[in-house]
Amino acid sequence: MTTPEDRRSTGPVPAWGEQTAGSPVPATDHTYPEQGQPADAPGPDDHRDRLRRTVRDVEHTRTRATWFGVVIGAIILILLLVFIVQNLTSQTIELLFWEVNLPLGVSLLIAAIAGALIVALVGGLRMMQLRRALKKAAK
Repeated sequence: MTTPEDRRSTGPVPAWGEQTAGSPVPATDHTYPEQGQPADAPGPDDHRDRLRRTVRDVEHTRTRATWFGVVIGAIILILLLVFIVQNLTSQTIELLFWEVNLPLGVSLLIAAIAGALIVALVGGLRMMQLRRALKKAAK
């Protein structure tokens, strides 16, 4: 079975949407100046270039990063739920004078949440410190 790469010439590979030398020009529904379209009207290549620029401009956005974060977060939550359901054996946890009897998965979840809150608190304090330093430098 041959693939399109097998049938391609060994010359330079054209960019997406470009024609190779000697290849037939595709039929289009566009009108040309002799058919009544003004000579300065944008042609199909201009439209294609404008679309490429538009796609390139929105390739990396905050919305895309947020959506990626939501999907990764959902996957992590599903894995965490599976971990908790598989580790339901009860354990006694002792800390100083406290004694708690919790399932192992739940106790590890609480520890992970406490760690995340500590990291968020330290990060928030650092951001406040930098904001104050920037305000002082701007004065």
